[in-house]
Amino acid sequence: MGMKSFGPIAGLRVLDMTRVIAGPYAGQILGDLGAEVVKIERQGEGDDVRRVGPPWMKDRDGKDTDESTYFQAVNRNKRSVTIDFSTPEGAAIIAELASKSDVFLENYRTGTLAKYGLDYESLQKMNPGLIYVSLTGFGQTGPYSGRSGYDYLAQAMAGMMSVTGHPDGTPGAGPLRVGVPVVDICAGLYAVIGVLAAVNDRHQTGQGQAIDISLFDAQISTLLNAFSSWFNGGAELGRTGNDHPSAAPYGVYPVDDGHILIATFNDREFVRLATAVGHADWAIDERFSTNGARVANRAVLADLLTKALQGKGKEEWVRVFNEYKVSSGPINTVADLENDPQVLARDVVVQMTHPEKGTIKTAANPLRFSRTPVTYRFAPPLAGEHSENVLRDWLGVDDARLSALKKAKVI
Repeated sequence: MGMKSFGPIAGLRVLDMTRVIAGPYAGQILGDLGAEVVKIERQGEGDDVRRVGPPWMKDRDGKDTDESTYFQAVNRNKRSVTIDFSTPEGAAIIAELASKSDVFLENYRTGTLAKYGLDYESLQKMNPGLIYVSLTGFGQTGPYSGRSGYDYLAQAMAGMMSVTGHPDGTPGAGPLRVGVPVVDICAGLYAVIGVLAAVNDRHQTGQGQAIDISLFDAQISTLLNAFSSWFNGGAELGRTGNDHPSAAPYGVYPVDDGHILIATFNDREFVRLATAVGHADWAIDERFSTNGARVANRAVLADLLTKALQGKGKEEWVRVFNEYKVSSGPINTVADLENDPQVLARDVVVQMTHPEKGTIKTAANPLRFSRTPVTYRFAPPLAGEHSENVLRDWLGVDDARLSALKKAKVI
């Protein structure tokens, strides 16, 4: 009955009851991989992030519309159905859709959906194979489980802002958030990993399961070196600005017409860097010959390197360093990416066409499969754009019932 689709998880049906970023991002990735994703939105309002602007989408005459550019980033490859699930009939329709789904994604506050019979316990009675993913700020258990949580709050509470920003005593010192919703992104990725693992388990057991994902846990799991440094070494990494806490020279350096990023992570690369800037002697200087020594003498080395970089601009230095196999590159703006040769060669900007919104550009899914490529089938939908066709398609609802549901404002 479903629409023909391709990709490594074609045939899976996903009911996406999430809003804002983390959950919708997970739903979009599953859609890219070939799943049939139906996004359930609130009747009358739609996903909150549709209204998180500026910037706004432009219409054909270049005027702002009332829909955010943010929404477009995490909602392709989905069809949208609006349902008022506070009505018994609306909740029953969602339960019926869930009985025909493989995966159910939700990000309501812990306990909310149980009031409508849309919790895991209720739905798995009808559909024992259902994989039910809950994404919340703090998880289904623990003293914070009742709190709402957003990306910024998780960055603050789960340690990210303690290692991001300039160190105390330097200009602009203080904790900083990362400029993209990194916690939402990680939680969304973990949700997808969880779904794929649970699908694999279901092949063996026939059973679904509930997956509890929190922004707080996701952020702590991605602290990596900052986590291990404290829990295994008793040392706080703290904020190091553009310096790497454990490698040098590794950071932003001024050149004649701006800045470049130089990344040397081992002694072999440092030998190549020293040669490239005409100071092969640095490699045998005991202050710089090992990574530990370079980190200890970071400031001296940074001064010497900055002086050595005078006389050439960004393009020239990046060319030289790449010839010497030293990792280096420009610090691009998002606008610079539009004409970047690597972006163009790999089709990283995907253009999609929507019948009413016109052309929408989204970032390509980075998963590159040799045999079952990702596909881009649906541009980000309007709220409720597919309500009728999904209810016909999945549930066989006839015209009379559809018009009754519309009249009652259930859909």
